[in-house]
Amino acid sequence: MSSQELQFIITEDLFLFKEDLKTDVSQPEKPVDTEPQSNLVQEPKPELKVSPVPDHEEKPAPIQVRGAFEKGILVLHEEVELPEPVMEMLVKMIGAVGHSMKSVGMLSSEQVEGRSLEELYELNPHIILKFGRIKHPVNAIPTTEYHIHNEAGVEYLFADALSSIAEDKILKGKLWNTLKILFNISK
Repeated sequence: MSSQELQFIITEDLFLFKEDLKTDVSQPEKPVDTEPQSNLVQEPKPELKVSPVPDHEEKPAPIQVRGAFEKGILVLHEEVELPEPVMEMLVKMIGAVGHSMKSVGMLSSEQVEGRSLEELYELNPHIILKFGRIKHPVNAIPTTEYHIHNEAGVEYLFADALSSIAEDKILKGKLWNTLKILFNISK
């Protein structure tokens, strides 16, 4: 078959590896001809598309946590932005368990969507407080809301969305009782 006919059969792009570039693939070996050179018809050479093959896979940028995150307390929340009254409740809640907001790192559901559990663990959290619905593999942790679960040295507490808790005294009470156990508070 001629190269013209081959282009209709092989429709995919051809890629070369670095090792292939050492040899000149655009110059095929010349066959030994028994016919005189004058009778040969030169066919146009097909164009090869060479795409570089990356040496390594690029990793996405690390997750950027809002806050100082000094004590490894990670707050995952459903809301993109926390309204001021909800943020005030969160600050009071963190203060009531003996920590300041410097102890906490915060991530919204939007910030962790599409990220892996391994990427979350790379942040080295000691406690993960998940509030509301979050599109993330952390949901696979086998725990129920308002119960503490310990897995691989990380303590988990899943609860309703912070905006829902801020509006409901019963949910506030459930959260406070669970936080007292989690942070070993005997008030």
